[in-house]
Order: sequence, then structure tokens, then C-alpha cells
Amino acid sequence: QVHLVESGGGLVQPGGSLRLSCAASESILDYFSIGWFRQAPGKEREGVSCLSPRDGNAYYADSVKGRFTISRDNAKNTVYLQMDSLKPEDTAVYYCATDPTTSWCLDHTYYGYWGQGTQVTVSS
Repeated sequence: QVHLVESGGGLVQPGGSLRLSCAASESILDYFSIGWFRQAPGKEREGVSCLSPRDGNAYYADSVKGRFTISRDNAKNTVYLQMDSLKPEDTAVYYCATDPTTSWCLDHTYYGYWGQGTQVTVSS
């Protein structure tokens, strides 16, 4: 059983930045898909960014390309999401998830292990 703990959410003004962290209880980053997802009130959960062990690449939703950056620190079993140029429409609960799946890593339906989520609010 893999446990994930997110941190780093908060309130930020439009144009500001936040960095989310996701700490895993085990050394899985080289073997498992790991991604960030978000869910706004009344909307479906959507993929934001992920790291695929299948090809080693990072993937991003079109809505965040050029603004968000995913990275990892294997020594700390931690994945980060640097969010810059934040917009009000980025407001949501952000979740970290992981799974041994090698399917499309931005599809949340493939993930079996989820963190508790962290709220990100972008507002002036």
C-alpha cells in the first residue's frame, strides 16, 4: 500500500506562483506512473501533469503547458508541481496519485493510490 501526502496549497493572487509537493511512502518513482490531478467544484477530475515510467517523459494538460512544471526528487520519494502564472480557473483541489500502470498517465481512471488533496485558490 503506497501512501501519498500532498502539501503546498493555499491562496494566491492571479499571476502568482505555488509549489505543490507529494511525498510517497515508498521508492516508486522509477517504476510507477505519478501524476497531479485537480477537481474544481461541479467539474470532473482532470489530469494536470504526470511522469510516465514507460518513456521517462513528462506530460501536461494543454491548459497548463508553459505555466506548470512537474519534477521529482528520487532521494526524497517526492514529486513537485511548480505552478506559475496562476489563473482563477486553476482554482481546485489538487491531488497526487500513483499506480504501476503503464497506460496514459494523464487519465485519472488508471490510478489506484491517491493523496488527500490540497486546496489551491487563485483570487484577488
